[in-house]
Parts: sequence; structure tokens; C-alpha cells
Amino acid sequence: MSHVELGYGRGSLTFEFEDGRFAILEPAAGEERPLTDAEVGALIDDPFDSQPLEEIISPGESALLVVSDATRATGSAQVVNLLVRRLVQLGVAPHDLRVIFATGIHRRVTREEKAELLTPFIAQRVRAFDHDAADESRHVSLGVTERGTPVELDRALFDHSHVILTGAVGFHYFAGFTGGRKSVCPGLASKRTIEATHLQALDFEKGGRRAGVGAGRLDGNAVHEECERIAAEAAPSFLVNTVTDERGRVVRLYAGDWRAAHRRACAEYADSHTMKISERRAVVVASAGGAPHDINLIQAHKALEMASYACADGGHIVLVAECADGLGRADFLKWFDAADSRELEARLRQSYEVSGQTAWSLLTKAERFRVHLVSTLPDEDVRLMRMRPARTIEEALAQVGGETGGYVMPRGAAFMPFAERGAGGEALG
Repeated sequence: MSHVELGYGRGSLTFEFEDGRFAILEPAAGEERPLTDAEVGALIDDPFDSQPLEEIISPGESALLVVSDATRATGSAQVVNLLVRRLVQLGVAPHDLRVIFATGIHRRVTREEKAELLTPFIAQRVRAFDHDAADESRHVSLGVTERGTPVELDRALFDHSHVILTGAVGFHYFAGFTGGRKSVCPGLASKRTIEATHLQALDFEKGGRRAGVGAGRLDGNAVHEECERIAAEAAPSFLVNTVTDERGRVVRLYAGDWRAAHRRACAEYADSHTMKISERRAVVVASAGGAPHDINLIQAHKALEMASYACADGGHIVLVAECADGLGRADFLKWFDAADSRELEARLRQSYEVSGQTAWSLLTKAERFRVHLVSTLPDEDVRLMRMRPARTIEEALAQVGGETGGYVMPRGAAFMPFAERGAGGEALG
């Protein structure tokens, strides 16, 4: 027998299987290790396509640090701690230094999460606050883009001498990659702006996703291009993006120009996190990777997207995701009143909402594959979303039956399967 530990919330589930039944889709352990504070500092001091911080920041100026919320593993505690110390050394007074959490339309960050994301030391000494996408008084209106998107951004971006973006790079199922411009748009944009940019992902004339939109794609991706265009209005002074390991520790860091450093990070991430497979198989067991990747179903859906590239049409996907925070949006279930994904897409055409697009994406997969969800969500909610509920991996596989030949994806959201015969590979570009 073979076994593998699959992340589940802040713990893990042990999956045992017969030798040879499943191939594990995860690179062999390499030489990457967590970066030390000294190594992180050295990389920040050697920025890509940018002046170093000491030539950007002048004494007496103010700075806004943009930090991801609790749904992302970014290594922010280490990065922000070092950035704050560096900025103070460069003459930024503590009262002129602030942190804003780029929550987009997510919930607020809790006090406990703030301490975890920033370290208790920084959380007690630097003012940190949440973005509120629904509060119109908090936004500055900057007109509309060529595509007609209203540009409305948190006014905090314009109340400081410098904006420094932080975050992590990973695959995103329609924006291409996380990190970079996403810290500003959607992270610090109004609800109207967020909806308008996310709307670019769908092609309501031909149906389905717009050409060029998908995981691992930047060039020709309308969502990425619109978000980057809007983020430029904030004129970020510097960017620090990371790549983290399975424990959320920083193993790579990219600092410098907010566009160029991010693009370099995305290119290198795609090279190291894409896995060739010879074929799609009938059964895929995929863990979202534990917390925070499975904090709610909307986040866990990203692992389902990656698993869909490895599963044969009509096959079974066992998604392992605790979903301790539930669905991610209180109104998420309303979309599954639709008879099928076509009807849901028609509803989005009439009244678009961001959570509705995630619901549509999930429903298309539930129609294409048989999805078994191992989670703590109520069974009736899982069934309404056209998935099969289970409390253990063994229970889910009992529902699968005698299917043989499959894959296990321990970090489902982090690695993209690339089928050599074309299936799934078209996601990259």
C-alpha cells in the first residue's frame, strides 16, 4: 500500500491506496527551501527593472503597504516585517506608514488574522485597515476605460506618497495569475469596478469563457489587461511578490517594477508549476492544499479547475477541501437554482455578479465530471451545487466504485497538469 498526506484545513487527511493505482502529480522534492530574512532583504535590495527603495523613498514621505487577506498564502508576515523596518530606516515615520488589506469583495480580516498576516509586533505598531468595496465614500472615481469599465479605487491609494504592493504569484482560473496588479484591481477596487473587470472573462455572444482568458495566460487575457490598466492609475512605486511552499513559507521572491517583476514571476512560476501528463484519467483526487486554500468553497474551486485538466470527460474528481468558512459568499447558493450552466450564464448576462461567475465555472465542471466533495459543508448544499457530499476520502471513493487508473494532486491549486495530447494544455499561453 502507498499513502500520501492531503492538506485539509489546518491539518491533513491520510489517503491510502493500492500500489500503482494512482500517480502522484507533484514534482520530486527539489532544492527550494524557505528564504531567510537576510536572503529576502538581499532580493528586495536588488530589484528587477526598478530603482532600489532607498532611491525611491525620501525621508518624511508616507507609504501604503498593500497586503493580501487571509484567503492567500503569501508569506506576508516575513515580508511586511522586513519592509516596515526598511521603510522606517529610510525615514518614513511610523505614523506615516499604513497597511491596507486588499480584500476585494471578501469579508473583513479578523484581529487574529491580522496578527498572523503581519506578525503581532507589526499589527500592534502599524495602523492596518480593510478595504470596503461596497462603501462608495471610500473610493475615488477616475473615469472609464476604453472597454467601458468604471475606474473606482480606494482613496487610500492616493493619500500616500508611495504605494508598495505585496502578494503571491500562483495560477488563477481566469485572471491567468494571482499577484501583481490584482492587489489593486480587484483588491482595492469598488464593487462596480470588480464586477466590470470580471465580466471580461465571459463571452456572452459565443457562450463560455472569452478567448484568451484562462489559467496561466496573460497575453491576450482581457481580464488581466483590464485589471493592469486600472492598477496603473494608482502608480505603484514598488512590488514584492512571492512564491510560497506547501506551508506558506517564502521560497522565491520578486521585487521591483510592479509590472515587470510580476511578469517575470509569472513566467518562472509557470515553468516550475506545470506538469506534463501522458493522458487524462478516470479518477482524480485533488486536495486544495489545506488552509488558506480551502478556507471556503470559492477558494477551493481553484483546485477543482486544475483537477479538471487531468480528468477524463465523464470521470470522477474527488475534491478535498474543509471549507471552514463555508461557501465564501452568503449568496453563493442562489445561483444553483438554475436548471443548468446555460441558464446560469443567461442569468449572468442579465444581472452579473462576481460570485455568479464562480458558480457558473463550478457548475460547468459538475456537469462535465462527477465531482465528489470531501468537506464540512452541509450535504444538502453540496447536492444543490450538483456535487456528491462525503466526509472522508474513502467514502468518496466508495461512491466512485471500481474505476481504476487515476491521479492524486496534493496541492491541487498550485500545479497545472498539461496533457501532452492537447487536453488541458490549452490553458497555458
